Parts: sequence; C-alpha cells; structure tokens
Amino acid sequence: MSSAPNGRCESEAAPLTRTREMASHTVRYVDCGSGPVVVLVHGLMGSLHDWNPQLKTLSQSFRVIALDLPGHGDSDKIPGDYSLSAHAATIRDLLHSLDVESVTMVGHSYGGGVAMQMLYLFPEMVEKICLVASGGLGQEVNPVLRAASLPGSEVALPVAASAPVRRAVGGVLALLTRARILRLGAGDQRAWTNFASISDSRTRRAFLSTARSVINYRGQSVSATRLLSSFSHVPALLVWGERDTIIPATHAHSVRDQLPGRGRVELFPKAGHFPHLDEPERFASVFAEFMDETFCVVHDEAER
Repeated sequence: MSSAPNGRCESEAAPLTRTREMASHTVRYVDCGSGPVVVLVHGLMGSLHDWNPQLKTLSQSFRVIALDLPGHGDSDKIPGDYSLSAHAATIRDLLHSLDVESVTMVGHSYGGGVAMQMLYLFPEMVEKICLVASGGLGQEVNPVLRAASLPGSEVALPVAASAPVRRAVGGVLALLTRARILRLGAGDQRAWTNFASISDSRTRRAFLSTARSVINYRGQSVSATRLLSSFSHVPALLVWGERDTIIPATHAHSVRDQLPGRGRVELFPKAGHFPHLDEPERFASVFAEFMDETFCVVHDEAER
C-alpha cells in the first residue's frame, strides 16, 4: 500500500484540487494527507466536494484521494463510455499514475457501484471497501431517478434544472424551512446544489448516459449482490441513513446476512442519503474504527 507526503486539505470549503490527463479524460482530484490510501467516490450529479467534511478529517490519519468522475464536477464531459467499468478503469489509471498500488475504496450511492466494480475488475488493488447508501444492492430507487431513464427526459431536465425553476422551488423550500414544516439537512442541501449542475448541457448529457447505464423505468437495472461473495477476503463496511429517500435503507438490511464475517453494517437513524454529510463526526468515527479493526487482519494475511 502506498503513502506519500502530499499536502494537507487546508479547508473544508475549498480543498486543494489538481488535474491529470488520463487516456480518455482530464480528471480533477484531491490528494492529501499521508498513510493508508483511501479513495472517495461520489454519486450521480455529485463531485469530490460531496466529501468536503471528510477530506480534512480523514486526511489527518490517511492519504485521501477524491476525484470528480468523468462527466461530473470539473472533470471532462466529452461523449464516451460512462459505464461502471469505465469509471473503475479511470480510477485504476489515476492510481497507477500516482504510484498507488492498493487502497480502501469508499463509494457513495452510484460511487458504491463503482467501488464494487473496482473490487470485481481489479481485486489486487482493493484492500477494503466501504459502501455508503450504495447503489447496486436492490432494485428500488427514487422515482425522480427512474424518470431520467425515460424518453423525453432530455427535454424535461433542462426546464427542471433551469435557474428560474430552481429559484422558485428554492424559495418554496426556504419558506417551508422557516415555518419549520420542512427540515433540510446538510445532505439535502448538497443534493440541491448538485442538481443545479445538470443545467449545463454537457453535464446533463453525461448524467443521462451514466444514469441510464444503471437505471431503467423499473428502478436499478444493475445488481451487484452476486459480487458480495467477492468480499470474502476483503473487509466491508456498509453505512446507511435510515431516512434515505433515494435508495432505501432496507437494502442494507437485505444484504446484511450475505456479508462475510468481517462485514459490518452501520445505520444512522437521523441521516438521509448522505450520512457522511448529515452526521460527519459519526461517519468519521465509524470509518476510523473500521480501519483500525481490520488493519491487523489485512496485514497478517498479506504476510502469509
């Protein structure tokens, strides 16, 4: 496992970012801290900023690499392959370019599917895996994401994500929040910010390609539950918010018994789809415990 004396993440609000030319895309990423390498992968419509509260905290103990997947954030949004395998290959190439041999993969939502694809395609590179409100573990998904797979969504999305519509909806949400009828957590606010990104035509095209590769009108069309047997040699942590309205927490319950003995499931009762944002201190604590508990096991097996 590689470590390097990279620069710290100086600010939660503005992590130091870099870009790297890959075979098919230019990728924006953050590389900070030192120690065991942890790779953070965001979900649909997201970016590396989805991990801001964790970048500063985790980099105190680990070398943390977070990236904008192609088609997201400030990475390239050129036409191309936006499948799980393509994203996994991009991460592999980025890690190789940074001389990183093996990592702990942490994936949120769609990023959980990417993390599991990394484990499937490049098992020698994945020491541990942490899935946060992960896709790929059941069919159910929010109807809004199912709608993105339907014909005509190319026309509807630009309207829904336009500045006038967002201002109007944002005004209603603000009124409901002030009246204490609605409570928006940190994760809800991040999701709303991320939604604005698809007002850009290139980002929207990439989003639709990515979403349609894993979602259809019935729900999630790609299942990774058969890959759970691959966790037999890899410590696994599942983290879910019980108030998740995007991918239900029942998915965590349904796969709990399929995880090998070293699998661990943590449910956050007050969190939604972004438990690492809604309860950042608890997430960092649970993740640190997971890394400590599995450190000796992984290295004992590596020495055999």
